Amino acid sequence: MKNIHYISRDILDIQTINTIITNHYTIELSEEARVNINSARKYLDDKIANSDTPFYGINTGFGSLYNVKINRQELAQLQENLVISHACGVGEKVDDTIVKIMLLLKIQSLSYGNSGVDLATVERLVDFFNHDILPVVYSQGSLGASGDLAPLAHLSLPLLGRGEVIYKGKRVEAKKVLKERNWEALTLKSKEGLALLNGTQFMSAHAVFALIETYKLFYLADAIGAVSVDAFDCNLSPFDPLVHEIRPHRGQISTAQRIMEFLQGSEIAKQVKEHVQDPYSFRCIPQVHGASKDALDFVCKTVKTEINSVTDNPNIFIDEDKIISAGNFHGQPLALALDYLAIAVAEIGNISERRTFQLVSGLRKLPMFLVDNPGLNSGFMIPQYTAASIVSQNKQLCSPASVDSIVSSNGQEDHVSMGANAATKLIKVVENLKSILAIELFNASQAIKYREPLKSSEFIESFVNAFRAEVPFVEKDKLMADEIHKAIDFLNRFSIDEELLYE
Repeated sequence: MKNIHYISRDILDIQTINTIITNHYTIELSEEARVNINSARKYLDDKIANSDTPFYGINTGFGSLYNVKINRQELAQLQENLVISHACGVGEKVDDTIVKIMLLLKIQSLSYGNSGVDLATVERLVDFFNHDILPVVYSQGSLGASGDLAPLAHLSLPLLGRGEVIYKGKRVEAKKVLKERNWEALTLKSKEGLALLNGTQFMSAHAVFALIETYKLFYLADAIGAVSVDAFDCNLSPFDPLVHEIRPHRGQISTAQRIMEFLQGSEIAKQVKEHVQDPYSFRCIPQVHGASKDALDFVCKTVKTEINSVTDNPNIFIDEDKIISAGNFHGQPLALALDYLAIAVAEIGNISERRTFQLVSGLRKLPMFLVDNPGLNSGFMIPQYTAASIVSQNKQLCSPASVDSIVSSNGQEDHVSMGANAATKLIKVVENLKSILAIELFNASQAIKYREPLKSSEFIESFVNAFRAEVPFVEKDKLMADEIHKAIDFLNRFSIDEELLYE
């Protein structure tokens, strides 16, 4: 029996999207959504038939051509021209999962009945989603202001039998897929092209994808940090709840609690320490990880609002008998949030690399570079270099996109968010964090071996043993890149209960 998600006014959240995508749900329009879509379309058709009033993008040109009136016989051609002319994307092909999320979010936004699209158009988008017909979309071309125009044009081209799609694992012309499925290419009605192209679904889909990954990586950062705490023979007193009750940031409190739970019962933690204090990268895990988690929560709330919104233009309000041209397509809320998340993610990588640095420094009875016979063996010297390099790249990627703006459309679109650039570079920062954490776990699992015969907690022992089954203890120099890639694969496959991720 297939899992089905019904598109309705019910709030769509990150967990739900993750479930839909991961478990290969099909989607269907609820009866409520169908009524909303049909009502808005009928209202728009009646309005155009009975009025000569110019409505932006419906019977006028676009952008700075907003004053050019289009006659009724050319309204369909106007919409097709819009989609074709705006498909100007370049750069890398967007990840298939992100494109699938784009389809879902575009369907959700069009379902509220404020866009004026034809039901057949939304149903075709649903068909694309359900049959994994994923338009080829490019990563560059959006200013994140009049919606994600270029990427959404590429998302829409296959509806017209144009452009390319990924189908059954192959990149093929959209018209061939339509022919195979006996589907006619759509002829867009008035306003439909604009409804498809205006919107923030490129930015939003990247944001959703990044959030799903980040929740998992932040949990892993705590778990790997806990391994490092025992591997470096640290005090647990900085994680005492009394400390965090007097500075009660939510993320800080939950991080300290989680570290204590991870290390509960550790023999290493219980032994008397020769040192009274630990470096900040260990001692301040609650404060640093916690601050990034609080940022993550803020971004999640912003994105949740965005993906449950109507972000095309103009907007149709049937009960009020109004068609309003405004600016809900402007990506500023997302641009600021995505820049913030990139910084929060980068900081988790920053402190992780510092723990790696401490572990290889020959301190606290650990051998230099965590290997026997250092000198003959370089051991873990260069994995730390690699982590440092990636951390430095993340710092460069964290230069905010949202403070930039370039005038476009002959001055009509004179302030843009650059949220699409914030979105695409965020994905790279998140990917980089995974590599940094994999390198820390590689180092920490090696270092904690030198604490034997003392054992860590049951959780840490189980976690490290699972890791060592794929990335064994390094006795002498070997090809470390292979081990690092295995460590990254381990994190990719590591399964975590969703209740732990979103708590």
